[in-house]
Amino acid sequence: MAKKQAPVESTAEFERAAKELRSKQIYVLRLYVAGINPRSSAAIRSIQKICEQHLKDHYDLEIIDIYKQPILAKGEQIIAAPTLIKKLPQPLRRFIGDLTDHERILVGLDLRPKK
Repeated sequence: MAKKQAPVESTAEFERAAKELRSKQIYVLRLYVAGINPRSSAAIRSIQKICEQHLKDHYDLEIIDIYKQPILAKGEQIIAAPTLIKKLPQPLRRFIGDLTDHERILVGLDLRPKK
C-alpha cells in the first residue's frame, strides 16, 4: 500500500517536495559525438560537469561515438553531433549542437526553471 502524502500548502513546501522527488530520480542520458575532436571533447566535458554538479549519483550517462556505432545513431535518428538525449525522466528531450550553454541544458533537463 502506497504512503499517502499530505497536501502541499505553500510555495516553499512545493519546492521542497519537487527537490525531494528530483533527488530520487535517475536521469538516463545519451550523448552522441562524432569522433574525437575539440567539439566532441568540449561537449563531453560540459555534460559531465553538469551531471556531477547537479545530478550527483542520480544519472546514467552513455557516450556514443556515431563513427564507431552508426547503428545506434540511425536508430535514434541522430542528424547532427553532438546531440544529447534525455531518455528519463520523461519527457524525452534532445539538445543539438553547442552543449556548453549550461543554463540552456539545465532548463531543458528541468533542473532550473525557465526565466
